[in-house]
Amino acid sequence: MAEPHPGGLIARPDGWRGVAADWASDQRAFKSASWGKAMMWIFLLSDTFVFSCFLLSYMTVRMSTAQPWPNPSEVFALDIGGQPVPLILIAIMTFVLISSSGTMAMAVNYGYRRDRRKTAALMLVTAAFGATFVGMQAFEWTKLIGEGVRPWGNPWGAPQFGSAFFMITGFHGTHVTIGVIFLVLMARKVWRGDLETQKRGFFTSRRGNYEIVEITGLYWHFVDLVWVFIFALFYLW
Repeated sequence: MAEPHPGGLIARPDGWRGVAADWASDQRAFKSASWGKAMMWIFLLSDTFVFSCFLLSYMTVRMSTAQPWPNPSEVFALDIGGQPVPLILIAIMTFVLISSSGTMAMAVNYGYRRDRRKTAALMLVTAAFGATFVGMQAFEWTKLIGEGVRPWGNPWGAPQFGSAFFMITGFHGTHVTIGVIFLVLMARKVWRGDLETQKRGFFTSRRGNYEIVEITGLYWHFVDLVWVFIFALFYLW
């Protein structure tokens, strides 16, 4: 049996009982999580499976196709000063999206301090970063469509390139767009003080509780993390 600490806490048992106690404590921690946070984790887990299937399918198609796969450094290059600069747009998009994770983390921090003005401002900055990313992705799509890329083919080789590109980046871009909309809506609620006054509406029924900002941050960090894998597997491989 575990001996109590002087402060009243129960000491961790030795051996296998200690391992069992660790697992039990994790279970209790999960049970104490709010309904909203638990549901977001379950959603993110299911979304992880979807993105994993997409990326694994892309890798399988690319390694099994008999036709040459387009070179990403050439396909995603931009002409600057008459010279093609490989992956410059993708690098900027990645920098913008990764930076948005920093502003989102700061928003969560100020949210738990109940500083609603800074929280709302940082959420809007995060949304602006996300909107910028989506805008650059739309430019990238327009450029490739103008060059002849279609879901059923492309002028540089394997026809699967177009379908893989539009499916994977489009699905991720949809996630970013949904996140931007939700960030703007929640920033408006935070700025008006709906979380403080317990005003009736979506996600504002618990007075003084800024956990919805953290839940939004979980979703946004997930979207950013998925982009890292897309960037590595699709643009650098």
